[in-house]
Amino acid sequence: MSLVGLDVGTTGCKAIVVDLGGRIIAQSYREYPLHSPRPGWHELDPGEVWAGIVAVLTEAAAQTGGEDPIRALAVTSQGEAGVALTADGDVLGRSLVSFDTRSAPQAERWIAEFGAQRTFEITGQPPQSMYTIPKLLWMKENIPGFAERLWKFLCFEEFVIYRLTGELVTSYALASRTMAFDVTSKCWSSVILSAAGLSPDIFATPRPSCEVVGEIRPELADQLGWPRGVRVATAGHDQPCGAFGSGVIEPGAAVDGTGTVECITAAFSEPVLTETMLEHHFCCYPHVARGLYVALAFNFTGGSLLRWFRDVLGAADISEAARTGRDVYDIILDQATEGPVNLLTLPHFAVAGTPYMDEHARGGMVGLSLSTTRGDIIKSLIDGLTFEMRLNLEILDRAGVRIDTLRAIGGGAKSAKWLQLKADIFGKPVCALDVTEAPCLGAAMAAGIAIGDYADEREAVAAAVHVQRVFEPDQTRHAQYTERYRVYERLYPSLREIAHELHALDAGAGGSAQ
Repeated sequence: MSLVGLDVGTTGCKAIVVDLGGRIIAQSYREYPLHSPRPGWHELDPGEVWAGIVAVLTEAAAQTGGEDPIRALAVTSQGEAGVALTADGDVLGRSLVSFDTRSAPQAERWIAEFGAQRTFEITGQPPQSMYTIPKLLWMKENIPGFAERLWKFLCFEEFVIYRLTGELVTSYALASRTMAFDVTSKCWSSVILSAAGLSPDIFATPRPSCEVVGEIRPELADQLGWPRGVRVATAGHDQPCGAFGSGVIEPGAAVDGTGTVECITAAFSEPVLTETMLEHHFCCYPHVARGLYVALAFNFTGGSLLRWFRDVLGAADISEAARTGRDVYDIILDQATEGPVNLLTLPHFAVAGTPYMDEHARGGMVGLSLSTTRGDIIKSLIDGLTFEMRLNLEILDRAGVRIDTLRAIGGGAKSAKWLQLKADIFGKPVCALDVTEAPCLGAAMAAGIAIGDYADEREAVAAAVHVQRVFEPDQTRHAQYTERYRVYERLYPSLREIAHELHALDAGAGGSAQ
């Protein structure tokens, strides 16, 4: 018997079929277009997303050949974006994804009128334009007839559950990303919704993760080529689901996912709603692993910094990869200078994430000289990415979120050199896992718990998540990197004013202010 985890992302969706040991039996992926009709506007067409979901569920089931019947499915998804539906089931326009910035004025007005601290104390989310409430306010104010026609607003986990089962249910771990959910009482906040002029009736019913909410409709099961009676369970937002799929189910543990964005997701046992958390833009909301909470620390640039180097400065590396069949990133990283270098890169090439959340930030490189080598530059890039996450770890610690060990996933986790560097800079053990699709696996594990295939989260992790190698910090190197890190801490404050002036020049010239 097998389980399915479905991950609905910003640019594509993936389904995996796994056995109880976490072995992938089948998988399928489909991309869908991200529409950007104006600068700062980024949208998904719910119909195109649903077509992708149908395709991956059909293909994944076909790959099993019917020899390993699917018993249950759970959905994990991006946060914040949602689908507005009329009572007739019609879609009221495209979905605004997290980094769509058109609702920035609504977010600023919300902070001025309602207050950032009050919002954070209720919802665990530092108010920003990325969240659902500002997006809904923009829709009400700018789409004629929107408020009158709106029946339900469903984030993508609950949209898929609704299409699969007809049930209107969401998980605590995704409802929290709307900025409308009380993370302490675990219900829709009447205070927030009243201030926004919204009814709680437009949202799905919140439930804990790892609970069965219904069965796939028989006619849809037939269409997908699935057996009838497959149960659907709650999972949650992709970051805590990825943490669960990486085995992060104890306080003091975190997952470090290095993809296009690098995100650390930490687990802890009680809500941490301190002033330091709010000041540095750290959210706090329920984990997919029941009884725990998570905080996110992230850098928008992440592994895309190496992609930038490849595309701009790596023509020879691309040619070698084509000639030898080696991964181009392995070729680039192999050239990095061994040990610390006296060259610092501020990795804000795609604006700044936590702890600054500065959309006008810029990247920088300090310490260049005529003796600087190509290897020094490559090493400075990965040092800078890792220093940025150490900064987040230290501030989280001061805020009351202690992290003792990290589990690494994503493209960056394929490099032993990078994982050892993380351990040396963080001064903490970093574990490499055999997980390739942690959010999907976390969703599948949630489905397994929901139907009783696993007794609880601990049994699911023991069965399905496996550590391949532990990278312990070299204390001598840690001390050397700490010297450079103390200089790095001053880099953003020193360059902030210059970055903002460059942004203003870009905007004044009609350029693409990033």
